Amino acid sequence: MLYSVVRQLRRRHGRPPLGASLGRLGLPALLAVVGPGLLAGLSDDDPAGITTYSIAGARYGYTLLWVLLLSVAALVVYHELGARLGLVTGQGLVSLVRSSYGRHMAAAVVSALVVANLGTTCAEFAGVAAGLELAGISRYISVPAAAVLVGFVVLRGSFHRVEHVLLLLSAVFITYVGAAFLAQPDWGQAGRSLFVPHVPHTRGALIVVTGIVGTTLAPWGLAFIQSYAADKRLTRADLRFERVDVVSGAVLTGIIGAFVLVACAATLHATGHRDITDARDAAIALKPLAGHLASTLFAAGLVGAALLAAAVVPLSTAYSVSEAFGRECRLDDSFAEAPFFYLTYLGVLGLGAAVVLLPGLPLVPVLFLTQVLNAVLLLPLLIAIRVLARDRRLLGEFANKQGGDLLALAAFALVALSIVGLGAAALIP
Repeated sequence: MLYSVVRQLRRRHGRPPLGASLGRLGLPALLAVVGPGLLAGLSDDDPAGITTYSIAGARYGYTLLWVLLLSVAALVVYHELGARLGLVTGQGLVSLVRSSYGRHMAAAVVSALVVANLGTTCAEFAGVAAGLELAGISRYISVPAAAVLVGFVVLRGSFHRVEHVLLLLSAVFITYVGAAFLAQPDWGQAGRSLFVPHVPHTRGALIVVTGIVGTTLAPWGLAFIQSYAADKRLTRADLRFERVDVVSGAVLTGIIGAFVLVACAATLHATGHRDITDARDAAIALKPLAGHLASTLFAAGLVGAALLAAAVVPLSTAYSVSEAFGRECRLDDSFAEAPFFYLTYLGVLGLGAAVVLLPGLPLVPVLFLTQVLNAVLLLPLLIAIRVLARDRRLLGEFANKQGGDLLALAAFALVALSIVGLGAAALIP
């Protein structure tokens, strides 16, 4: 409703001046636009991401905070490109690839996304299971209940109702801020590590660096932000507000990831408890070191993050698959109007939950290795986005200029270097 009111005001009074972004009309307009950047960014701090940050902090202390800082900068660059492409063209990423390069290229892109997204969806439900097992709830109860809850929210809500629920769920990340302060970290050392690059010369460190890049700048997030911006029917006039949304989402993502890493560095690494394998281990280990409250906050954040990402990642997949086949894919459509879209969503959601319920499944490799896979699959997607963003026939005056293209190239180089590091790690005994 707020968004339609803003549209009517714009038609009646025209666009506000650039300097009035927080003025009488600007603030309601900003609130109406907010969503794609925040959801795409905060969903990156999912259980697999929290696991990666926990392992980084426990094993290497504050040392790898600078990797997170660079990853957030790359996230801002490419999420802005994705949002801009969605706003200007009204199409999602796979839809643009299909119209620009043909169905075969779209099929290749969506195949890579489906593989990565399915693994990530499994990781989200693994996070639900791990977090609630700390409260004594079996995964055979928590995972099906979470899948039903998430499916109900998306299937039964309108676009804005679904968005409001997801944004409200994002508030759970405040728990990691509390956990970090309860851990009483060395903020001076953390600040220095944020701006002084250093990588321990070990195979494990190189893998963790790749995991941080892969979990911060995820393939599904790139596809989601563009498709979601198009589904929200944002236009070119909303671009300056959407940029605020993108930067806010990316910065909050980095802050939350940093607090997770700092909490584990200040407790687990500092006391020699460095051999953790997932975020559940971190939550358990925090209890005697930082208190019961810190442990509870850490576990609660894990479950809340899992529920948010379990809704968003299958949604990103459903957008991409529907676009590849040229089918309708809008959250305001009913099931009868867009059955392919919703069946794809339910299929990914159900399969991800079912895999986690398999007896004897090693949850830790599912959580951590999917992030390394994400980093590898990022390269072709970043190339596609950069090429599309430079196409003046497609974007006109909104196409990337030289400065923007150099930023995109620098962000691509960061991902490529992390992949090279992963290859080098494979050769280290």
